[in-house]
Amino acid sequence: MTNDADVVVIGGGPAGAWAARTLAMRGARVTLVDGSHPREKPCGGGVTGRALALVADAIAQAALPRCHIDSARFVDRRRRTSPAVPLNDGDLDVVSRIEFDSALFSAALTSGARVIRERAVDIARDGTTFVVRTNAGTIRAPRLIGADGANSLVRRRLAQPFARADLSVATGYFVHGVTSREIVLELLVDPPGYIWSFPRPTHLAVGICTQADERITTNALRNITRDWICAMKLGDGALSPYSWPIPSLSARSFGSLTTSGHGWCLAGDAAGLVDPITREGIYFALQSGQWAAETIASADGGAHHRYHERVRDEIVSELTRAARFKSGFFKPRFTGLLVDALAESPRVRDVMAGLVAGTQPYKGLKWALAQTAEVGLAWRLLRAKWYN
Repeated sequence: MTNDADVVVIGGGPAGAWAARTLAMRGARVTLVDGSHPREKPCGGGVTGRALALVADAIAQAALPRCHIDSARFVDRRRRTSPAVPLNDGDLDVVSRIEFDSALFSAALTSGARVIRERAVDIARDGTTFVVRTNAGTIRAPRLIGADGANSLVRRRLAQPFARADLSVATGYFVHGVTSREIVLELLVDPPGYIWSFPRPTHLAVGICTQADERITTNALRNITRDWICAMKLGDGALSPYSWPIPSLSARSFGSLTTSGHGWCLAGDAAGLVDPITREGIYFALQSGQWAAETIASADGGAHHRYHERVRDEIVSELTRAARFKSGFFKPRFTGLLVDALAESPRVRDVMAGLVAGTQPYKGLKWALAQTAEVGLAWRLLRAKWYN
């Protein structure tokens, strides 16, 4: 069976569902291809206030199960200190991804998107038409949006897959039967990365994230996580393991990033639009999904260039700065200094709260820290060489 559409969107997560909804609202015949969404995703589940604001008109947020987060606690077990960073109401909520993704998926369907609940298994070009093959048949369309995650089929067929060095591994456990109103974070030196506990409505999402090319196995990372759960006394409920790849690009890779081509765009994780330090990507997924839909709906020959330029100027430029900071962020000297600074300075805590909420850009971060009036602290931060 062959089906025709104006646009095919592959991937039904936040980027794809939001792109499909935006297209359908504009009157396009859009087909959303996804064999697994909505689903629970193995991540923290933190959704910033600015991300929720993007979808405020489309989903009933009052009915969305979520944990309101009061603070982010940064742990340094070597120093036996754990300063808490207060967060403002609405800065960060933690949701069940199956509930959040379901709301976005339903918004796409309600707006008129057609859904094929099958996995895309191949993509080819037939002249100016994309031919998407699934186990249920093929879909033909002149335009295509790839929102199918870090291992994107669209990226593999139309561009280049991410190198292993540009991927992170997130793995850990859902700890059932316990929750809270605080996120807990510990920066790690070996392996470089961080470990977290995010409360969801019915459980904790506890995990560890590090670069995929680090010489450490998933089982070893899970053992670190299990030990951390015990050390932090996070509960003794049943544990459900998970693992997931996340793009985490270097500054150099951001500089040569492919996000689009004639008739097609990549959005969200498939485009590599994830903060390489925090690994937060939901806001960028929604933003890029909407831009891809708006751009590709114009159907003119230069649309993909405009999309790439907008993503480069408004998202990639910021993520490139984060990638440059990252090279020093997980060094022992800086991680210890950061925890000390959070303990000592309310104004540094304010800057960190902005980073957690996504309201403090990396552009101007050094100046924001210098503006805390903590002269000695600012000098120590500069000498720690935590940026390039």
